[in-house]
Amino acid sequence: MLDAVVVGAGPNGLTAAVELARRGFSVAVFEAKGTVGGGARTEELTLPGFRHDPCSAAHPLGINSPAFRAMPLDRYGLEWLQPQLPMAHPFPDGGAAVLARSVAETAASFGPRDAGTYRRLVAPFTARWDALVRDFMALPLTALPRDPLLLARFGLVGLPPSTWLARRFRDERARTLFAGLVAHVMAPLGGFATGAVGLVFALAAHARGWPVARGGSQSLSDALTGYLTDLGGIVHTDYEVKRLDDLPPARAYVFDTSPTALARIAGLGHSYDGFRYGPGVFKIDYALDGPMPWTAPQARVAGTVQIGADSAEIGTALRAASRQGVAPEKPFLITVQPSVVDPSRAPAGKQVFWAYGHVPHGWDGDLTDAVERQLERFAPGFRDRVLARATAGPPQLATRNANYVGGDIACGAASGLQLLLRPRLTAFPYRTRHPAVFLCSSATPPGPGVHGMSGHNAAKAVWQHLRGTT
Repeated sequence: MLDAVVVGAGPNGLTAAVELARRGFSVAVFEAKGTVGGGARTEELTLPGFRHDPCSAAHPLGINSPAFRAMPLDRYGLEWLQPQLPMAHPFPDGGAAVLARSVAETAASFGPRDAGTYRRLVAPFTARWDALVRDFMALPLTALPRDPLLLARFGLVGLPPSTWLARRFRDERARTLFAGLVAHVMAPLGGFATGAVGLVFALAAHARGWPVARGGSQSLSDALTGYLTDLGGIVHTDYEVKRLDDLPPARAYVFDTSPTALARIAGLGHSYDGFRYGPGVFKIDYALDGPMPWTAPQARVAGTVQIGADSAEIGTALRAASRQGVAPEKPFLITVQPSVVDPSRAPAGKQVFWAYGHVPHGWDGDLTDAVERQLERFAPGFRDRVLARATAGPPQLATRNANYVGGDIACGAASGLQLLLRPRLTAFPYRTRHPAVFLCSSATPPGPGVHGMSGHNAAKAVWQHLRGTT
C-alpha cells in the first residue's frame, strides 16, 4: 500500500508529492493528460518552432515561492530569466508607467506627485518581504505567523478594497497600473482584500522580479517531476481518474483538482455546493514576425504588459465580465512576451506573444476582434506581424485543463471572503469529510498562481494524518 496518491500533476500536485517524498513517504502521481504541468505547460500551439505557454508564462509568485525556493530545482533544468522590466503599463499618449525591480524607478514612472506616496506605501514591506510572503502564503490562520506585527500591518493596508488604497495617488498613472495589478486575479476593484493583491504583485517584482522560465513554463513542471522521481516518487500520465476505485490502495489521497471534481470522484456529495467559480478568460497565443510594435518604449523591454487606458476602463471591463455577464467592448488585457528575454521560444527573428481578456463564466463567444483592437491602440501595426494565432475561450480552456471550470483559470472566484477562505469557511481547508482525502489545488489557500504553496500547505495536513495512522 502506498502512503499517498496524488491526483493531478499541476504545480500544486507535484509540490505536494515532493514534500511527502522528501519526508520518506511513498508517493505516486496520476495525471489525466499526456504530460505533466497543469497550468505550467509549453506547447507548439501555432507553428513549428514556436513554443507557447498555454496558461502561465511570467512567474512573480513562482520565483518568490517559499516552497520552490527550498527545492534544488535548478539542478533539474529550471532557469529563471529576467526581462529588463518586470512589467509595463502603456498609455494611449505613448507614455507608460512601469513596475521595475527598483522601487525608485517604479515611483519615478508615476510622476512627481505620486512618487513619494508609492515609496512610503511599499517601504515597510520591501526589506522584510521574505517573512511577509512566508506568512501570507502559509494561510490559513491556523499557521502561526513568524512576524505577526508585520502581517497585521500588511493587513491594515491590504484588506480594504483596492479603490481605497488608490485614493492615496493623485494622478491616473499610478491608479491605472495598480488597478491592473489587482485585475490579475479577475476580482472587481472594490472587493475585499484587493489592495493586498496589488501590493503582493508589486512587492514580488521589487524582491525578485517577474521572470519567465527558459524554454517555457514546462521547465518548472519538468524540474518538479525530475526531483520527485529522484526522491522515489512515481508519475503516471494518460491516467484519468473517475472514482477512487480507479486508484491503487493508499493511506491518503491528495487531489490537485477543482472541488467539483473532487466531490464527484470521492463521493463527497454536496460538500462544495457553496463554492463559487469566477469569470473566464479568452486567450490568444501569437506567432509573430518580429517584436511587438509598442508605441511606448518601456513596453518593448518588459516581460509582461498590461493593457487598459485608465483605471475606469479596467474597472468597467472587470464589472462586465464578473457581474454583468457580458464580454467587455474594451477588455483589460494581460500580455506576456517571453521572447524579449528568451530567444529559444521562436525561430531567429520571430517571437511568441500571448494575451488574454476577462469574459463571463462559461462564455462561448469570440473575443479576438476586441482583443486585437485593444492591442492596436498601443501597438499600431501589430496585426501585420501576426503569422498565426491560436485562440481559446472558456470551453476550450476547460477542455485543456479540467481545473478551469467555465474558463476560470483561478480554480474558483478570487473575490469576497473566498479570496482568503477557500474552498469553504473552515480552519482546515485541505481536509475533506473523508478522513483520507485531501484537496491541494488553487481552490485552497493561498489561492491562484504558480507557486506550489497550496500543495506545500496541504502536504502538512497529509503527513500529520499519515503519522497519526502509523
